[in-house]
Amino acid sequence: MLAYKKTCLRIIAPSSTDLDGYTFSSSDLLFDFITSTSVQQSRVLIMAESKSGLRKPVFTKVDQLRPGTTGHTLTVKVVNTKMVLQKGRPDGPQPRQMRIAECLVGDETGMIIFTARNDQVDLMKEGTTVILRNAKIDMFKGSMRLAVDKWGRVEVTEPASVTVKEDNNLSLIEYELVNVVVE
Repeated sequence: MLAYKKTCLRIIAPSSTDLDGYTFSSSDLLFDFITSTSVQQSRVLIMAESKSGLRKPVFTKVDQLRPGTTGHTLTVKVVNTKMVLQKGRPDGPQPRQMRIAECLVGDETGMIIFTARNDQVDLMKEGTTVILRNAKIDMFKGSMRLAVDKWGRVEVTEPASVTVKEDNNLSLIEYELVNVVVE
């Protein structure tokens, strides 16, 4: 399987064919091409040049978080950390541990509980500033919890001079799922 970071335009046709009034041959193409012999001798894969680049992250503030949302990037300061579960598994040659900690994190707009798992627990020291990438909101007993799964990332960054707004704790707000019947 071939992997490219470019946008692909794929035309599968014999090397000289009329498609919708356009005649294609290898000498007429202005694109880079690779001949695929595994499927058919005459098939051509055409690579079109495109801008390949990552988009800049949009940073979210804590007070903008809502239940059921995903894909948040936040810069927060760790207020405190409490270990909830630490359990070893002696079922292999190297014993693996499962660790879960509840960390109170926040910025200048509010605070929320962040559920740190395994290696994330080591990064969540009191007073450190972290960037949470691709974070999501999980609901636990009717309240919001911030989490980063395997598709996200927790990065320690340089300390920020942020005073955390402690009177706006979003994890203390209790939500209830209500079914609405539309008539």
